[in-house]
Amino acid sequence: MPDFLRATIDVLLGIGLLFGGGELFVQGSVALAVIFGIPQLVIGLTVVSLGTSAPELFVSLSSVLEGADTLAVSNAVGSNIFNVMVVLGASALVLPLKVESRLVRRDVPLLIAISAAVWGMAATGQVTWQSGVALLLALVINTIWEIRTAREEPDGSEGAEPEIKANAGRDGWTMAVVRLIAGIVVLTIGSRVLVSGATSAASLLGVSEAVIGLTIVSAGTSMPELITSLVAALRGRTDLAIGNVVGSCLLNLMLVLGGGALAAAGRGLEVSPELIQDDLPIMLMTSLACLPIFWTRGCITRLEGGLLLGLYVLYVIDNVLPRTTLSSWSDEFRLVMLCLVLPVVIVVIITQAIFYWKRTKGRPDHIPG
Repeated sequence: MPDFLRATIDVLLGIGLLFGGGELFVQGSVALAVIFGIPQLVIGLTVVSLGTSAPELFVSLSSVLEGADTLAVSNAVGSNIFNVMVVLGASALVLPLKVESRLVRRDVPLLIAISAAVWGMAATGQVTWQSGVALLLALVINTIWEIRTAREEPDGSEGAEPEIKANAGRDGWTMAVVRLIAGIVVLTIGSRVLVSGATSAASLLGVSEAVIGLTIVSAGTSMPELITSLVAALRGRTDLAIGNVVGSCLLNLMLVLGGGALAAAGRGLEVSPELIQDDLPIMLMTSLACLPIFWTRGCITRLEGGLLLGLYVLYVIDNVLPRTTLSSWSDEFRLVMLCLVLPVVIVVIITQAIFYWKRTKGRPDHIPG
């Protein structure tokens, strides 16, 4: 079997195993939580969110242990870019996303702050174990904050969480533990297979691990978030569609990168120059693109959703173009992006925000965010 075909099969098999392992992990965790009487809202804020981010976590940890630090970092960064541009964009095309939840509106500026902090930590070319501890500590504080706020304002946040089936724990704790352990095992195997296939593909194609991690690996590990948000949008649960994306992005930065930096121990988690110069700023910009959600109390129109999807296509082209026979056009492509596409996107987002603010300003039921 040709080496490239074997690498491709490993990538696809790894993604499939991660998806199945994540589902088993969520099922087992939710069942145990129900058995021990943990409230539904707490399950949604912790267990389910962790389950959808488990593929990114296991892939990044496996990458660090195998010395592929660039793949670990690019997976987390690329997943955040994919979540905002593709998951939010596709969900908005299904149904314009209108969110009234104070929980989500509060998390958007937090996501921007954490994204900026991670860029600052990585600017030296290394995310140290101390930075990893700080990110994990921030995760613990944020989780406590989320739960306390949710309990204080149940009417505003209950609808933002997935419904936990009342009979989820009836199969007994033994079956729940079996599913949980099976999920962890499958996630571990899947992450190792995916990392092996991705690094082999990068070597055979002559591209960096960063490009593979930012595109193929990040898209594969973000499939749970994409499916969850699309289903939520189809059911009219727009709070869940956006909350899933914002929560997953926060976990990718605080848990996945923090855990990876801690696993790297004394040597620290190395960050490639191309990630620092190009992709981390883009990740921060995609977080800033969520600001209209904050300003307008949560409204992403189909036009904005289409723009987000289009921007992701351009982002992938920008990463792949320099490695093709058309590499001589890469500088011109970036010039067009900078001078034409970026200004148009900024104007559209600001215009949409102003129109929404004017429409809602005169409503008697409108409460300023």
